[in-house]
Amino acid sequence: MATGNPQKTLVIGAGPVGALAALYAANRGDEVEVYELRGDLRDASTVPLNFTKSINLALSERGINSMRNAKCPGLLDAVLAETIPMYGRMIHGEKQGKIFEESQAYDIHGRYIRAVDRAGLNKRLLDELEKMPNVSFKFNHKFTGADFTKKIARFEQKTSPKTDHAANPTQTESPRRGVEIEVKFDFMIGADGAHSAVRNHLMKFARINYEQEYIDTLWCEFHIEPKKTADGYDFAISPNHLHIWPGGEFMFIAIPSLDKSFTCTLFLPESRFKELSENPSTIIPFFKQNFPGVVPDLISEEDIRKQYDTNPHLPLISIKCTPYHYGSSAVIIGDAAHAMVPFYGQGMNAGLEDVRVLYECLDEFLPSSATSQRDRLRSGALELYTKTRTPDAHAINDLALKNYQEMRSDVTSPLYLARKFIEERLYAWVPSWGWATQYSRVSFGNDRYSEVEARARKQTKILSVCMGVVAYAVTSMVLLRILGRNRAPRSGRGRVLDFAGGGLIDLGRHLITFGARVQAMAKR
Repeated sequence: MATGNPQKTLVIGAGPVGALAALYAANRGDEVEVYELRGDLRDASTVPLNFTKSINLALSERGINSMRNAKCPGLLDAVLAETIPMYGRMIHGEKQGKIFEESQAYDIHGRYIRAVDRAGLNKRLLDELEKMPNVSFKFNHKFTGADFTKKIARFEQKTSPKTDHAANPTQTESPRRGVEIEVKFDFMIGADGAHSAVRNHLMKFARINYEQEYIDTLWCEFHIEPKKTADGYDFAISPNHLHIWPGGEFMFIAIPSLDKSFTCTLFLPESRFKELSENPSTIIPFFKQNFPGVVPDLISEEDIRKQYDTNPHLPLISIKCTPYHYGSSAVIIGDAAHAMVPFYGQGMNAGLEDVRVLYECLDEFLPSSATSQRDRLRSGALELYTKTRTPDAHAINDLALKNYQEMRSDVTSPLYLARKFIEERLYAWVPSWGWATQYSRVSFGNDRYSEVEARARKQTKILSVCMGVVAYAVTSMVLLRILGRNRAPRSGRGRVLDFAGGGLIDLGRHLITFGARVQAMAKR
């Protein structure tokens, strides 16, 4: 990225987003230090921050493209080899006493998203970082603050130091707080999650507008074990779908794992969780009534009760803020900048895309500049990043909230299914119109989220008008036939047919004209 001495980049947070950011920085010649509050995330004894053993996530084109551009040969192939294709949603329900499942493809052309284990992905990225001589890990380091003007960061090391900290100007030890160190840096990337310490301290320097919302839904994790077969073990249900049991104001989902199990999540209003917890005897009837086929076919009654009691009931937070940077010193990415609810499967993908967009901005401003120009040019790059990324982050944040309604309720609505059918056929039959479903633009493309949202709004308006015209056409044809029967004698049937035919011809002309206008609107 630059000539002269390498700049020192601190990455706070060693999750997938922070690890990818460190890879991008290291491949540009930076001296990179990765700081993580917890121990080595590859160690099975390290407790996840959400206290759950496994989280399966949806990996789609944006995340894949960001890893593709990381300049790490073999990384993407290794990651994709440990994923499971999901071609659509499998909707589960019950009609007239019979349990059914109904597949809804994500894409008319057969494109798919991938189920990936978060811990496995994280391990791959950290292993890749460990190969690089200009990267060092600082696990068990708590970020406690920074002077972003002087570019000095402060950390608390929770264990006794095992490495030489001679590069640190200050190192003190407190019996209660452990070792406190100060680290000079050129550039800091905060990727430390929704409850970001970097963001909290950055707000003392930058005038950051901040908004957060806890939605009235908690989530609890469940587990479907592999089923025994004559040859060993297999998936209990289709592994190539994201399974949904919609319940109107709540839902139960299942995502496949490589070990042929499923990681499941119950999303439920807090008041309903409270009711179930206060009346444990209602837990099994609740599952049987609302999620047909789960108990006891997929999870035993005993396991449902045990998992409900053992696994935490966790909140869902939505965060928006701007700007994401302060001068040339620091920037926040991923959940630290825009935590979102998980209903579009874009949280991790958006965070990985942050890394790609950030370094596109940095590369544009710092292609081969002299060392003396770095701070000034980096400041311009970070300003461009905030300006570019803020509307996109806010857009996907809003779309994720809206998609909860679709997943828990609309997926069984005839109106939703009709619109999905029409949009997919337009996408397939008249590609020149540039028509595509919102989901395909979000999950299978790299268009800006804000542009996707704008196109979706326009398509919704066009479809609404089209459906109105169709209703008008059907009504007109019915009225013409009624008028033909009621106004003319038998001997005048020919004249009536002429009258009705002329009306239909005029209607046809109007529809042709309207179709041309719709095509023009779709292309804009």
